[in-house]
Amino acid sequence: MHYVTRIETPLGRLVAASDGVAVVGLWFEGQAHFGATLDEARERADGLPVFEDLRRWLNTYFEGRDPGPHPACSPEGTTFRLAVWRELAKVPYGTTVTYGELGRRVAHELGRGSWSARAVGGAVGHNPISILLPCHRVVGADGSLTGYAGGIETKAALLALEGVDVGGLRLPRGSALPTSTPSTAPAHRGL
Repeated sequence: MHYVTRIETPLGRLVAASDGVAVVGLWFEGQAHFGATLDEARERADGLPVFEDLRRWLNTYFEGRDPGPHPACSPEGTTFRLAVWRELAKVPYGTTVTYGELGRRVAHELGRGSWSARAVGGAVGHNPISILLPCHRVVGADGSLTGYAGGIETKAALLALEGVDVGGLRLPRGSALPTSTPSTAPAHRGL
């Protein structure tokens, strides 16, 4: 059984899921892979203590301050994906890492020679706990803002909120840098 709640943010509504103790999912409403790891049996539980902790953490985050250690997370996935997500959690606030570097870190953790950036990208793309496991901090080797399930503009806005100079990052064709801070950005439109 999973418990769920909705959390409004300056970038749109998030849907959070918990097993009652830890966060098991956090998605922008309507993003790619939305709710992919949720049980069919779920119950709305807005006042769950882990959700209250999550709301406080997110409030601090969206104020543009480093909120420190995040609430307990317990994502479900393969051994490889879990290793990638553990490494994501180690990427410091306000910094970025490339898919290749993340792959080297995962290979070291798992005692392997290497992992391809493409394999790492697949695991990053299926991260079920947005923002807390900061997949938005992963960029291409050439500094490009690639692949974010919540949308490239959202990725750029999250990085800008953390103080990353997004002007130095490359955007895919047809994407635009945020023209406002998340506190004034228009809400993400989803389901």
